[in-house]
Amino acid sequence: MTSPDLRHHGDVDAAPGLADFAVNVRVPHPPAWLRDRLAAALGDLGSYPSASAEQRAREAVARRHGRSPDEVLLLNGAAEGFALLPKLSPRRAAIVHPGFTEPEVAFRDAGVPVEHVLLSEDFTLPDVVSGADLTVVGNPTNPTSVLHAAAAVKALPGRVVVDEAFMDAVPGEPESLAGDPDVLVLRSLTKTWGLAGLRAGYFLGDPDTLARLAHGRPHWPVGSLTLEAITACCEPSALEASARFALEAAAHAAYAVDRLGDLVVVPPRAPFLLLRVPRGTREALRDKGIAVRRCDTFPGLDDTYVRVAIRPPEEFAVFVDALRVVMEELA
Repeated sequence: MTSPDLRHHGDVDAAPGLADFAVNVRVPHPPAWLRDRLAAALGDLGSYPSASAEQRAREAVARRHGRSPDEVLLLNGAAEGFALLPKLSPRRAAIVHPGFTEPEVAFRDAGVPVEHVLLSEDFTLPDVVSGADLTVVGNPTNPTSVLHAAAAVKALPGRVVVDEAFMDAVPGEPESLAGDPDVLVLRSLTKTWGLAGLRAGYFLGDPDTLARLAHGRPHWPVGSLTLEAITACCEPSALEASARFALEAAAHAAYAVDRLGDLVVVPPRAPFLLLRVPRGTREALRDKGIAVRRCDTFPGLDDTYVRVAIRPPEEFAVFVDALRVVMEELA
């Protein structure tokens, strides 16, 4: 059996000229106010990132989550956070699948043994029996769009690392562990704010663990524009906007489920859906100018699944119409 391509990501599926339902970034570019903040910071690019700018960003994140600044590690996107995890030197890492594959790539590249913990048939967390001393889980999980109960996440074996890249798209963030000192939480700002090209994220955890993760990073590890973006996106006005976006995304998800019916595997809690479709659907949609995320690269799934980014109804209707035609052709 061929091993899944763990390094495949949705941006590869979203080729130029295709209507993009493969990438989970909420908007095609940052909002005007955020672009203005970043533009105003361009004049400082001749200077190295300052300690004061880094401190402001850490304090903004800390206020946002009720933590102290020394419980914040700023990152060049969540992907950098995954790359740092092998520094924790686990004897064996467990990855909850189907889930985002970058953590597994990082551990395998570092020579850390990896075991898969497969979600149950309804894509909820199973009763886990594992010899791992570190477990990584997404919440909400990508690509299933399932939101796990915080208590079930905390009960996973060993040190628990929670990828909450899409948690700010869940109204009220009810199962977030961002304020819990006993887990290591990874957050991304790129999905909600259209910053995939800038890279902005952070870890929340105890100071000793964060110090291990930060050891050996280069001087000035996070650039000036990323520091400005993190600060801006954690300010009260941005948090109010993010809360509105989450409610809007939930309404868009309800519309999508209503239009797609039984094709939806589980009710989505993140801004994307997992669909069960006939083989060949993804390729047929591509021929009609529609890009969706292939899912046979996620352990536990095969090519009868696709992940679809939820868009506003007027945009999502384009996908629904194309899918209807494809389903008729493949019947």
